[in-house]
Amino acid sequence: MAKQDEDAEVEALQVALVRFQQYAMEAGEKDLVIFEGRDAAGKDGAIKRIVEHLSIRHTRTVALPKPSDRERSQWYFQRYTPHLPAAGELVIFNRSWYNRGGVERVMGFSRPEEQEVFLRDAPIFERMLTDGGVQLVKLWLDISRGEQAKRLEARRTDPLKALKTSPLDAVAQEKWDAYTAARDEMLVRTHSDHAPWFIVHTDKKRKARAAIMRHLVKVLAPPEIAGSVPDPDPDLLFRFDEAALHDGRMER
Repeated sequence: MAKQDEDAEVEALQVALVRFQQYAMEAGEKDLVIFEGRDAAGKDGAIKRIVEHLSIRHTRTVALPKPSDRERSQWYFQRYTPHLPAAGELVIFNRSWYNRGGVERVMGFSRPEEQEVFLRDAPIFERMLTDGGVQLVKLWLDISRGEQAKRLEARRTDPLKALKTSPLDAVAQEKWDAYTAARDEMLVRTHSDHAPWFIVHTDKKRKARAAIMRHLVKVLAPPEIAGSVPDPDPDLLFRFDEAALHDGRMER
């Protein structure tokens, strides 16, 4: 698809998202979208396109810093609950409680027993959210090792991307296999009918962003709006199942 056509598609999807939010505000919907994935998988860019034309008052993007000593002493999910959506709100988590199933595990920021409790309790916590009327969408952005290396190098050399750099960037490639193992267990144990994971291939950023926007309209908007948007390409975005870890549909 030519860049001009891709831009037109994104604009049409942004219009559909605006229509969805108009409906959601009137209906009092509580919508929560979780973005997870490896470093440089494209979370920031996708979120930027999604919220670009949405209501500032009814849309929040949450990207929490590392927990304070006080927060570390709390119930693990406690620091996230103040940010959950109220009626008419859309909240997007740019990384979420799934830090415990990924970076905390790989980098040793939490104990194995804490990680085990998290994997046990996350589906229960999410059941409480969905039973309480929250529409929850969980996205895992999947990137290849080679593409991640290119993007991390760009962060190091492009001054406009300096604010995207993190100390964890330096070990993302070195600990690739450890992150893969953590991802696999996390997806298997926290995928559920009430809060399923959806996988997005993000090596091609623009196509991935369009697929994500299509998906959000499809799963969050009412039929009269969702029906105006094509389904996302299943080669780009699909519902997780355990076989995807071994049949080539996900990066290893």
